[in-house]
Amino acid sequence: MSPVDPKLPDVGEEIHLPGGSIQPLLLTVGITIALVGVTVSTVLVVTGLILTVWTLIRWIADTRRDIAELPAHHEGGED
Repeated sequence: MSPVDPKLPDVGEEIHLPGGSIQPLLLTVGITIALVGVTVSTVLVVTGLILTVWTLIRWIADTRRDIAELPAHHEGGED
């Protein structure tokens, strides 16, 4: 193992992966509705922007919650 290789987690140490989410799809739909609304209707622009902002707020809140649940310090992690 060379000094350039990243340190692997210890055996038995859990690797955190986020769960599945529909938020990327909702964000895409919101942006698409807003862009289509630019040529069709102001109502669609507002609807798309509301969906986009709401999804971003939820996604950021979920990510902050996931990060807060991680251990404060673990071996090999950067301080």
